[in-house]
Amino acid sequence: MSLAVLFPGQGSQYVGMGHGLAEDYTVAKRVFEEANDLLSFNLSGLMWNGSESDLQLTKFAQPAILVHSIATFRVLEDLFDRELENITLGGGHSLGEFSAHVAAETMTFSDAIRTVQLRAELMHAACIDPPGTMAAIIGLDDLELESICKSSSCSNNSCTPANFNSPGQTVISGDVEAVEKAMAAALEVGAKRVAELNVSGAFHSHLMSPATKRFAEWMDAITLNSSKFPIISNVTGEPPATLVDVTGLLVKQLTSPVLWAQSIRYMVENGVETFLEIGPGSILRGLNRRIAKGTSCKSVGKSEDLELLEEYFQRP
Repeated sequence: MSLAVLFPGQGSQYVGMGHGLAEDYTVAKRVFEEANDLLSFNLSGLMWNGSESDLQLTKFAQPAILVHSIATFRVLEDLFDRELENITLGGGHSLGEFSAHVAAETMTFSDAIRTVQLRAELMHAACIDPPGTMAAIIGLDDLELESICKSSSCSNNSCTPANFNSPGQTVISGDVEAVEKAMAAALEVGAKRVAELNVSGAFHSHLMSPATKRFAEWMDAITLNSSKFPIISNVTGEPPATLVDVTGLLVKQLTSPVLWAQSIRYMVENGVETFLEIGPGSILRGLNRRIAKGTSCKSVGKSEDLELLEEYFQRP
């Protein structure tokens, strides 16, 4: 069995995430405790007892998703070590790429949590001025949507595709006026659905540029290790050739579109038949149904999900 592990990004968070895991599995509890020690606030308290509005903030959502994802992965390592030996590729949607690198041991958890906290803070600051937004466009092909974004943009007000999530499902990002213009144009040419997203800024667009300089300096100081299995880059849709490339691409990811559909197709073309989405929610499993028909995907983020994995892995 050729297995790929997938890790979700921002938008998959919810109040209560990971609480059951911490209660049921000591190894998961330790991950949450370590995160609280490394950060300047009680992250697990916010995740389990905070408000939905607070957890939606980029500076909290990103570390929360990373910690939940790695806590889940640590439990999987304990319970299904033999099956995890079949991992041949890994990937993560935007923020999830950092979770994937922790799972592959390219980056330590302590480095990753501090890195993601800084990334979230820099992105949060970049969202404030100038304001930006994002919108989901359903029912148009990639080239058509790229053309719409280009025609809706000018030198000081622009938008661009930000997430190529699955065939016919793309998110655009950029200045508010340009995104609204592109949304209207998409409807005019036959988009099935257009919806502005409830996000705090224009991720994966030029508006994140103020975050790149400091983040690049931080990433240059992080020690990376050879990966246990290749991790697909969101920027290129394939594994980086070197560790230096990993560093540069994780920085470039801030302003580049997420090539998610291309990443999943790369995995399938390289023999992956079984996927495991690890962390909160099941967004990536839903996208896989459109991208990789004929493959199987299981979402794991709660204790009850883990109980069903023996059948999924066909354990006797």
